[in-house]
This record gives sequence, C-alpha cells and structure tokens, in this order.
Amino acid sequence: MSKKDIFLLVLVVLLAVFPLVMNKGAFLGSDDQASAMINQINPNYHPWFSSLWKPPSAEVESLLFALQAALGAGFIGYFFGTYRKRQKTKE
Repeated sequence: MSKKDIFLLVLVVLLAVFPLVMNKGAFLGSDDQASAMINQINPNYHPWFSSLWKPPSAEVESLLFALQAALGAGFIGYFFGTYRKRQKTKE
C-alpha cells in the first residue's frame, strides 16, 4: 500500500469515529427518540400495537437487522446487475 492509500484509510476511519466520540449521546435510535417525544407530549399515551416476538438479546436483534439489510442489498444488486446485462445484450 502506498502512503496515499494509508492516509486515505486513516482519514476515512477518523471521519467515521470522530462524530461518535464527540457526540456520545446524540446517536440514539429513532424509536427511542420518538417514544421519548410522545411521552413528553402526552404522558397518558399507550401504544396500540406491540411486537409479536421480542429477540432474546440486543445482539440477536442486531444480527437480524444486519441479515435483513444484507438480503435487501443482495436483491437490489442482483436486480441492477440483471438489468444492466439485459441492456448490454440489446446493444
């Protein structure tokens, strides 16, 4: 690896880590922020729906979310790859 590659890699890592270190409490989940705001506006509010199944731990929940994201990205990549191949064969 050249010095330029190493510099760019370090720069990318710093750009990813710096906001997390500077704003430790700022990156809460949107569900948590929404729940807090709803409770602040109307403390008597009760949700009308609850989850059918709660994962046993946060790690399992993260795994399922990552799996869902990977499957979605794979589907989108397959779709665009197939579409591009069809366009090239038409030419």
